[in-house]
Amino acid sequence: MIRKTLKWLFRIVALLLVVVAIFLVNLIWFRPWSLNLFYEKVFAQVLFEEPELLSSLGLVERFGITGHNGKLGDVSPAHQQRQFDRARQNLADLRAYSIDRQTPSQRLSTHILDWYIDRELEGEKYQWHDYPVNQLFGVQNEFPSFMANIHRLLAPRDCDYYVQRLNAVGTKFDQLLEGLRVREQKGIIPPRFVVEKVLKEMNGFVEQPATENILYTSFKTRAANISELTDEQRAAFQRRVETAMTDRVYPAYHKLIDYFNGLLPKTTTDDGVWKLPDGEAFYAYMLRKNTTTTLKPDEVHDLGVREVARIEAEMRSILDANGFSDRTIGDSMDALGKDPKFQFTNDDKGRTDALAEYTRLIAQATERCRELFATVPKARCEVRRVPEFKEATSAGAYYQGASLDGSRPGVFYANLRDMSEVSKWAMPTLAYHEGVPGHHWQISTAQELKGLPQFRKLIPFTAYQEGWALYTEWLAKEAGWYEGDPFGDLGRLQAELFRAVRLVVDTGIHAKRWPREQAITYMRDKTGMGEKEVTAEIERYIVMPGQACAYKVGMLKIQELRKRAQTELGQKFDQRQFHDTVLKNGALPLEILEEQVTVYIQAAKK
Repeated sequence: MIRKTLKWLFRIVALLLVVVAIFLVNLIWFRPWSLNLFYEKVFAQVLFEEPELLSSLGLVERFGITGHNGKLGDVSPAHQQRQFDRARQNLADLRAYSIDRQTPSQRLSTHILDWYIDRELEGEKYQWHDYPVNQLFGVQNEFPSFMANIHRLLAPRDCDYYVQRLNAVGTKFDQLLEGLRVREQKGIIPPRFVVEKVLKEMNGFVEQPATENILYTSFKTRAANISELTDEQRAAFQRRVETAMTDRVYPAYHKLIDYFNGLLPKTTTDDGVWKLPDGEAFYAYMLRKNTTTTLKPDEVHDLGVREVARIEAEMRSILDANGFSDRTIGDSMDALGKDPKFQFTNDDKGRTDALAEYTRLIAQATERCRELFATVPKARCEVRRVPEFKEATSAGAYYQGASLDGSRPGVFYANLRDMSEVSKWAMPTLAYHEGVPGHHWQISTAQELKGLPQFRKLIPFTAYQEGWALYTEWLAKEAGWYEGDPFGDLGRLQAELFRAVRLVVDTGIHAKRWPREQAITYMRDKTGMGEKEVTAEIERYIVMPGQACAYKVGMLKIQELRKRAQTELGQKFDQRQFHDTVLKNGALPLEILEEQVTVYIQAAKK
């Protein structure tokens, strides 16, 4: 009887294995019969081919899946082409599902995914029109930052994975060099200042003794907190890290340095992408992709000019009322930026005090947001300093999202390279933009959504995300957060002016062929910002064409949609419901966001 029972159990298990095998084969190699499974297939395809992204999200470690933490992603030209080929197949598969059989939620997911893949494929002909190694990002500076801040060190096996990743750097750099040479053959070479800054950064990185490098020191500091390791095991891992850096990491950097030294004589001071093959069409595409609108370069430029004039008028009014009637806006803001009462000391104490003030602002905003939002995200927001090794070429601040498993909070990174650039009157707006209720609030809300495909929580649309963050700066004003603080409000307006100026200088550089110096002068004259800060910003726009235009375009669209909802709904308008409509679908192209707000308005009228 027992043998007979075991025989039947074996058959059942075997049958289940066959069913699972058929399911997995269908899921991985063919179009799944379920649309929801297809959504997850597309997400999984990307995720499991990008081990750094998988580590950053912290999505699968809870299930005991950790092998990816010892690997680095493939950046070879062949892998890049495979991604386009796969996207083409995925789009065809997506469009094969009958739209009539889809639920409203599925139709929205399909609409978003179709829009996103279609834009990616539209850019296939421009796949070499970028500078994957530049002063802001690239393997050369993202890898050390990733290892120090993202790679988890919670157990002994994580230390093994750390060493494995260090040993894999050579392969990744070789793949990168292969793509750089393809670009060079096509005449796509970064501007001279980019190559010079990258060389300075990389030379500084490898000139450090291995035991003083951030890759070593961060490992040593964090591994000390792993209780399962003995002192002998820690020492052994530290030796392995030092060896990997000496034998693998530094040689990889030297190879990249040699390449850029050879590239330097071929560079020019022409900064706009108009100089690239089919450069004008490429820039129009980048505007379409980044703003998620059909605005043309000239239209964006003219919009920027109008917005600059409007914001300047508002700033003029505040300045006139506060003793600056005899000075230009640029001169006034420059003077306020140097006023000692608005400055921190340019030392460790000043930096500590600034981080404490940012932290206070975030905590205060979090409490105030309960009146403005129906949905409050669970993820915490911390404030940290931009890592010193990369602060010289980094923007003034940026945000890094929390891990999906809750093991790592969202982080607002503040650049404290020069405390003369950190004015107290500008801090509230920056905290609201990067932290609460800006990027942290929006991204955490999206990550915590239930019942949606994973891609809906993570898909990037710059105009939506940055437009939201800039909208929240204005929302803080509407909510009275600047009451009794005219200089704080002036800081808000300067930040908005800064984004409006971006429309002018980005299109100026890439469409109207402005030299870098003209763009720097325009931004300094209009904003009164410091020369170092402005130079870093302009150089950012040069290597990220169109991206800077997304902020103001996105803000204006969200404001336009809010005004429309207020007008049509009158007393029925509730900004908490409006904010839920904007936030609880995840990131959207602006044209799709407008469709969703239309649905919200029609439903609220009933």
